[in-house]
Amino acid sequence: MQTKVVKIDCEKIDKNGIREAAEIIRGGGLVAFPTETVYGLGADALSPEAAKKIYEAKGRPSDNPLIVHICDFTELVSIAREVPPEAEILAKAFWPGPLTMIVRKNDKVPCTTTGGLDTVAVRMPNHRIALALIRESGCMIAAPSANTSGKPSPTEAAHVALDMDGKIPMILDGGVVGIGIESTIVDLTEDVPMILRPGYITKEMLEQALGKEVRVDPGIIADSSDKKPKAPGMKYKHYAPKADLVLVEGEEAAVVAKINMLVTEKQKAGKKVGVIATDETKERYHADYVVSIGARTDEDAIARHLYRILRGFDDWEVDAIYSESFATPRIGQAIMNRLMKAAGHQVLTVE
Repeated sequence: MQTKVVKIDCEKIDKNGIREAAEIIRGGGLVAFPTETVYGLGADALSPEAAKKIYEAKGRPSDNPLIVHICDFTELVSIAREVPPEAEILAKAFWPGPLTMIVRKNDKVPCTTTGGLDTVAVRMPNHRIALALIRESGCMIAAPSANTSGKPSPTEAAHVALDMDGKIPMILDGGVVGIGIESTIVDLTEDVPMILRPGYITKEMLEQALGKEVRVDPGIIADSSDKKPKAPGMKYKHYAPKADLVLVEGEEAAVVAKINMLVTEKQKAGKKVGVIATDETKERYHADYVVSIGARTDEDAIARHLYRILRGFDDWEVDAIYSESFATPRIGQAIMNRLMKAAGHQVLTVE
């Protein structure tokens, strides 16, 4: 299969490109497209056969649920067994935007799309190309990240092409995404809303909108369990580069010293080593490749650069990667959730 890449300007959308992509979706095919978070790999959410193609292209476990992307709140109503009042409140506050809500599904949604669950994850992306594709296709679009399962999510079309070239008919290239980490997922099927995946929309923001408590699933920072995942990314190792990644946390000087010691050990063994640093610490490391993720005070930059940096180490074919910790005040939990998954929960704490 030849994969066609169509460049689309968000400010002046090529309707012909959108129409062609929409036709592929309606015909049961796959199209990669940009959202404000990462690039998604889309198919008709209500077609079991189309959903199966997503799992096949990604090499994704079939019990890992897909997120259904919509362009109007009425579409959520049409596939939900019931719409909790919290869903309407959160939709008014954060849609379109990087928030995914889990509700009980009705029979319209195939179990293939939901990983066998009786719930469905739904979001309305805040991206002109994504919304144009959903509207033009006339379909609700199931779309996990457009990467090989387990690898860092794609934040630009070139990343998608590396993983999906020859596997899917089309990639819509809308440039680099804005946020760079996946949406917040909140489960609305219990009495107390629960965050299953942290993201740009924080616990505090959700609580302020709802005027009630929102809990955080302890599995977000714990090791993967044997339980069936209720949301994408809860069970399996995700976002991982090819090389072994270890996080080092603690006081700055001690972290720098420990990472440099570990780098030296690896280099003496003939290994090529990479380090993820910040603008403030980059010059203090002596690894083969030292990359700054941004200023420590710029949380948005850290999130936006994370997956690009992890993919860069793949290009450089490093054997080991050490990263500082980024437990920043606002979206630090989301950033560390991704890093912990990428590292397989390998964390060293130093004093």
